[in-house]
Amino acid sequence: MQRFTRLALLVFAACLGGGAMPGLAAETNDFHIARQPGLVYIQAIVMEEKKLVEKHAAKLGLADIKVKYSIITSGGVMTEALLSNSIDMAITGVSNMLLAWGKTNGAVKSVAGMAGVPFRMLTRNPGVKSIKDFGPNDRIAVPTIRVSMQAMMMGIALEQAFGPGQHGRLDSNQVQLGHPEALQALLNPQHEVNSHFSIPPFQDIAIKSPLVHTVFVSSEVLGGPVTISNCWASQRFADANPIKIKAFIAAVDEASDMIANDPRMAAEIYLANTKEKITVDELVAVMKQPGAVFSATPQRGMLWAEYMHRIGLVKQKPAGWKDYTFPNIHDRNGS
Repeated sequence: MQRFTRLALLVFAACLGGGAMPGLAAETNDFHIARQPGLVYIQAIVMEEKKLVEKHAAKLGLADIKVKYSIITSGGVMTEALLSNSIDMAITGVSNMLLAWGKTNGAVKSVAGMAGVPFRMLTRNPGVKSIKDFGPNDRIAVPTIRVSMQAMMMGIALEQAFGPGQHGRLDSNQVQLGHPEALQALLNPQHEVNSHFSIPPFQDIAIKSPLVHTVFVSSEVLGGPVTISNCWASQRFADANPIKIKAFIAAVDEASDMIANDPRMAAEIYLANTKEKITVDELVAVMKQPGAVFSATPQRGMLWAEYMHRIGLVKQKPAGWKDYTFPNIHDRNGS
């Protein structure tokens, strides 16, 4: 199994095969949402601060909803949490959703897109100027080894540099660390982790250090804007909780509009929540950079699906983005 336990899948399969999943038989007032840290989860932070899910649920007739938000730094751990019914909605990288979609034969799907911004591969090894220069002693921090969005982008970059089939050349160099921990490791000259495939704002904090430089930027590899983080849930949860699903999508839409219309306000909310060491002006500049996407409408998700199918991580190749998303957003111009 890739990055989640056999037990979690067996429990999930048993729920699908017969009895109702515990706590999901009817539309209750409880809603547990988990996200990872980083700027590509900013809508979730705005949603929490402004109580947007609660607002839209009330409009749809589900009053007094109790929304709980958690932070899980690893996409693999997030997947296990959702498959074991510890959380209701996962907000994490597209790759984790696609892995679970494939392993459960479509029993989990994407509810909505969220965000995408250029990611930087950073290192404090002065001898590494390109992805070709990493040696056996370099240790590269990623949120989840082999299957995180950073690992996917690294694999695509390796194939561009060395040819098809070379996506795994740096698998043994990867170290699983959440972005806050990886930032601290990168800035510590004594730490074995000397590189970090990072995300904003952690990369923007790290690059201020004279010890750290950029090896490459994800947009150079991916060829343009692309959704990185997305929101996903089980089919059973979606079937049992249609109001929560609609309210959640409406909340993502409203938060995305707030970011577009008033990025400074959104940046202030984000920094008040995270306490990350970057100024509001710096964060607004990151949010407004070319290639930044903040939208519930997914962009270029098939890039990940096709790559993961080709390298054997997803057995069945989806025909299009609607195969792995719930119908609620099928009327949008996604990809």
